[in-house]
Amino acid sequence: MARLPPLVIDNGTGYTKMGFAGNPEPSFVFPTVIATHGGSSTSGGKSTVTSNASSRPAGAPPVASKPGHLASKRGIDDLDFYIGDEAIANAKTYGLHYPIKHGMVENWDHMERFWAQSIFKYLRAEPEDHYVLLTEPPLNPPENRENTAEIMFESFNIQGLYIAVQAVLALAASWTSSKVQERNLTGVVIDSGDGVTHTIPVADGYVIGSSIKHIPIAGRNITEFVLNLLRDRGEQAHIPPEDQLRVAEKIKEDYTYVCQDIVKEIRKYDADPYKYFARFAGEHSVTGRKYDIDIGYERFLAPEIFFNPEIYSSDFLTPLPEVVDNVIQTSPIDVRRGLYKNIVLSGGSTMFKDFGRRLQRDIKHIVDGRIAHSEQASGNLMRSTGVDVNVISHKRQRYAVWYGGSLMASTPEFYNVAHTKQQYEEFGPSLVRRFSVFGSST
Repeated sequence: MARLPPLVIDNGTGYTKMGFAGNPEPSFVFPTVIATHGGSSTSGGKSTVTSNASSRPAGAPPVASKPGHLASKRGIDDLDFYIGDEAIANAKTYGLHYPIKHGMVENWDHMERFWAQSIFKYLRAEPEDHYVLLTEPPLNPPENRENTAEIMFESFNIQGLYIAVQAVLALAASWTSSKVQERNLTGVVIDSGDGVTHTIPVADGYVIGSSIKHIPIAGRNITEFVLNLLRDRGEQAHIPPEDQLRVAEKIKEDYTYVCQDIVKEIRKYDADPYKYFARFAGEHSVTGRKYDIDIGYERFLAPEIFFNPEIYSSDFLTPLPEVVDNVIQTSPIDVRRGLYKNIVLSGGSTMFKDFGRRLQRDIKHIVDGRIAHSEQASGNLMRSTGVDVNVISHKRQRYAVWYGGSLMASTPEFYNVAHTKQQYEEFGPSLVRRFSVFGSST
């Protein structure tokens, strides 16, 4: 009997992407949110096991033994909940909870219920018949991995589990690009979503944890900056207050691009505004009244905050190319060439037109400047062969982590590195502390 395809679930802080291995895109993308009755950890008058990874001692029984026994375990009221877009739609009568913060699961009770509904209701799958690939952020505590394994094997009785680091999957997704010369798992992943941008170096499938950098600039900041720029030009006054955030997001997604020289671009717009300014036609979400606004300098200034963060805020002043260069320079010297050669973009906030081209040019400029300075300091006695800098954009960039998981889980090797139900019964949750990557194990 042929195996059913593994389930691939990428639970992000903002959105969950899920589907079946082998597919080019996730079947479902929806907010990682759950709506329940009552307070955060009590519902239906009965207290529930909840909260932090550390709140449940190692080896303690999972929250619920089987999905079918949820009612007897918690009470009927606890089955009354919504997830994703349905949760947001019911926010007036239910309490909204976000079980994941900064990539880490914070409320295991909510997370278990979220997984249950997403597998049974959305994917319409019987977990007992499938292997499951889940994703985790770099430096995820081993206790979190154990809790995940406990819920997956005890509550859902899955056949096998593999927990993959998001950055490694993003590297695998980049193999679809024509710019990739060889398929390997060494490179720097720039993962930029809605809340934060991570720069993560990976060598042979293992994350170099000491060199990871977090940048407090991402999609939400760009949306805010678009609004600020519209306000400065007096255009914001034409947009209904309740629609302002939605309109700013629409402008960010549909009209913005990364320019190669900010001064030249401003001169271009000043010289011929009719050619470069765009017109946005909107409609009031409540009254239906139509309105128009001009979109000008924000078209290229919005994503410019990655390269000149001082135009947005004085809190963080290091440009993204400099951050990437610092990450590589603090990595072991023997992998640096490989890291420069394979800088991979992942996430919705890296999708701006010409983002990769500008990033590659700026990093190359920093590297060439350092080499020239070293040659000069040596009195031109030492000549460098140069360093190859390659930034990779590809079609699967927006859902790169999920697609990388789909790609890996569809290979025969996946079943060799995944932890099986039999192994879990023999060794317990500590089994997942042993981290395996494709092609090797430790």
